[in-house]
Amino acid sequence: MQTFLVGGAVRDTLLGRPVTEKDWVVVGETPASMLRQGFRPVGKDFPVFLHPTSHEEYALARTERKTAHGYKGFAVHASPDVTLEEDLIRRDLTINAMAMTPDGVIIDPYNGQQDLNQRILRHVSRAFAEDPVRILRIARFSARYAHLAFTIAPDTLNLMRQMVDEGEVNHLVAERVWAELYKALTESAPSAFFYTLQACGALAIVFPEIDALFGVPQPPAYHPEVDTGLHTLLALDQAARLSPLPEVRFAALMHDLGKALSPKATLPHHHGHETKGLPLLAALCNRLRVPNAFKSLAQQVMQYHTHSHRVAELKASTLTDLLISLGAFKPTSALPEFLIACEADAKGRTGLENTPYPQAAFIMRAASAAAAVDTSAILSSGLQGAHIGDAIRRLRIQAVTDVINAAKAV
Repeated sequence: MQTFLVGGAVRDTLLGRPVTEKDWVVVGETPASMLRQGFRPVGKDFPVFLHPTSHEEYALARTERKTAHGYKGFAVHASPDVTLEEDLIRRDLTINAMAMTPDGVIIDPYNGQQDLNQRILRHVSRAFAEDPVRILRIARFSARYAHLAFTIAPDTLNLMRQMVDEGEVNHLVAERVWAELYKALTESAPSAFFYTLQACGALAIVFPEIDALFGVPQPPAYHPEVDTGLHTLLALDQAARLSPLPEVRFAALMHDLGKALSPKATLPHHHGHETKGLPLLAALCNRLRVPNAFKSLAQQVMQYHTHSHRVAELKASTLTDLLISLGAFKPTSALPEFLIACEADAKGRTGLENTPYPQAAFIMRAASAAAAVDTSAILSSGLQGAHIGDAIRRLRIQAVTDVINAAKAV
């Protein structure tokens, strides 16, 4: 059996990055021979097997032929006569089309090492244009390697634009879009994902709600960067700096969708954008089948981020009701994540990236004080139904009032 380590494991080994999973290509074997050697089949669309002891994936060397639109529109041919070079040429980027022998020899028929050293993302062959998911993948690699200053080869970017013009991107399915977006949100510079899609024209098709934010002005006094799209991606990168959670990053990305709906006559002001964006958010989450945890936090941040920014102006009753709306008194409260996303919004402005955000600590103090109120007397008072909730709310308002007064006294 001829086996070769391939793809990301080889790339990351050469970059000195941790290798989290290993994929292998097997040359000269058949499904039957793999089964005889104890491998367990797992591939649905092409022959992939799990090693009997390491449980790593071993795929038979294969070629592909385009048969229809989309990433599933391929006929796969795997047989013992398919060479390693034929298998590698079907891969997306040269830096992913390298192989390594068990004794560490690099096989690099398409100059992946050269592109790796020169920090270039380049397609291997015209077969790149056959799979629209590859546009999302190259955008994700842009986000992953932004700190290494990778750039996209001009001919590759032109090919991506051609794919958009020919409508191939219209055939992306929700599951793959969300899968790539989720991965991009976990990278250190997720904004690069969206800038790459914008550069090839795919942003308007895949994420029209975000694309619509570019060119929408904001008041320069509050937003020196002016452009709402730019602010959104600045906030996204701030969220990535402040939290590793993709839910927080997604919420920061979504928070200002409503500004795209502001009447031109009122620009650069955006009155009511917090609620205007909620239907847009719902539509995007439904379209991409976004998990509820992401959707819920994004809704909270969109609707209440300006409350957080202006908490010093809120009455005690308003702040208490805000905390109730945010579920601050529930065991599963996402209040800390909400506040991080709001802080990312505040810091996602040109020149204001290091501005303190004391609102977060103040809101947490208010939440802690309100949660600590003694409700035992109310619960044993004989009150029924909504009257119990009203009485507890009044106690919490008083606790929040005490926090506000203490802050004013400092």
